[in-house]
Amino acid sequence: QGHLVESGGGSVQAGGSLRLSCRASAYTYSNYCLGWFRQASGKEREGVATIDSDGRSTYADSVQGRFTISQNNAKDTLYLQMNSLKPEDTAVYYCAASYSLLCRVAYGRNNPGDFGYWGQGTQVTVSS
Repeated sequence: QGHLVESGGGSVQAGGSLRLSCRASAYTYSNYCLGWFRQASGKEREGVATIDSDGRSTYADSVQGRFTISQNNAKDTLYLQMNSLKPEDTAVYYCAASYSLLCRVAYGRNNPGDFGYWGQGTQVTVSS
């Protein structure tokens, strides 16, 4: 398997936008899930958004309507468009991949435990 490499993190004021990218070409042949997760200081890693090979996506309630997960046409890059950012969105954001049946959007889990391949993470800091 290849590597998952995130980019696009940074610092922004509340209300601003950022777009995260993740090179994921080694994980998108068939029956896969790609997801974005985040971990704030002192907190557990949590699911942000997942997209699967059927093209379906799911979001955490806290980001619904503000964040959008997508892939490019070649399916080798995963994106997370983050709008209307809030200070509570501050965290290290990770890209992850899975071939587990349980990761599929139909199961509605968005669970880090269902993902076995992880990037190194990129810091997002939102100031008030």
